[in-house]
Amino acid sequence: MRTGAMDGGRDEGKNGIRLRQAWRTALPVGVAAAAALFLGGSIDVVHRHQREANKKHDAEAAAVSSTPPGPRFVVGVARTGTALTVRDARSGATVGLPVAAPEGRRFQRVAGDGDSYVVASYGGRKVTFQRLKLDGDGRPESLTELPKATISGVSAAWSDLAVASDGDRIAYVTYRGARARVDVVSARTGARKAWTTRYSARVSSLSWAGDTLAFVWNPVRRVHGKLTETGHEIRTLDTGGAAGDLKASRAVAKLPEGTTSAVISHDGKTVVAGVVQRSVGSLQAYSAATGEPTKILWTQALKAPITGLDSGDKGKLLISAGDGRVYAVGAGTLPGKDLADTAW
Repeated sequence: MRTGAMDGGRDEGKNGIRLRQAWRTALPVGVAAAAALFLGGSIDVVHRHQREANKKHDAEAAAVSSTPPGPRFVVGVARTGTALTVRDARSGATVGLPVAAPEGRRFQRVAGDGDSYVVASYGGRKVTFQRLKLDGDGRPESLTELPKATISGVSAAWSDLAVASDGDRIAYVTYRGARARVDVVSARTGARKAWTTRYSARVSSLSWAGDTLAFVWNPVRRVHGKLTETGHEIRTLDTGGAAGDLKASRAVAKLPEGTTSAVISHDGKTVVAGVVQRSVGSLQAYSAATGEPTKILWTQALKAPITGLDSGDKGKLLISAGDGRVYAVGAGTLPGKDLADTAW
């Protein structure tokens, strides 16, 4: 998931040389020579330490500069569902012209697969998928239908999308009331599997690691007539197994209060959750094997929830927030008030 995505030598003046010898009498020549030798040796030691510090600084700088940058472009779905917009990930500038939705349909979600983007559109109780390709400058080049990848069902505000790195397997969530269904469909063959649940819950933050599909399980209940999420847990599902009930998925970790989005790394070893607590947003990493927290990857002053995470093909995370901005780890901060979903 998107992703999205976080010092150097120090002045060594404190290592100055202190000569404590009290010169009370004339110094014999031999002692003076020894002192001079000591002084010269000390200076050599300081110089050697400085060289080592410089080498360390250069190595650290090289490591930073060799860190793969995030993807160059971000594709967003307009809140109206009528168009797709491409933005430069560093400047936030719009690239090329918007791409209109197919006639009679509305774009819902977008996900990247490394070389292109898959877009879900909805109309007539049917979800279809299109592939968007950009040219080398980020301008939309083509939008083509994936005719074999079709899902019947209701696409709602809670629906979500993820595309496996092979560009073939598409996962999408539809709803019957507050009960979710997760479909995995092949773009090439149309082969499909589905997992359902009898519990009321939001299934969000879909992400892939090989055959493993990760998602956040958010059980809901009615409070004063409104559906309210009562908890957040990241789970993984082996899509190579039999279709059926979502209870076949495995719980990885319960997520702390203030967390609504989490994705699994491409190698399946790490889960990254977007947390907002005390007006600070952060990306918290967890071990996918043990569910234990490991390290903080990113922090940002943030008074709104993190509403979505997207992991690009370079493993950098794209963070959508309720403050109307999109934070591209390794790139910049983009305007996003007009966007319902983003991917890179």
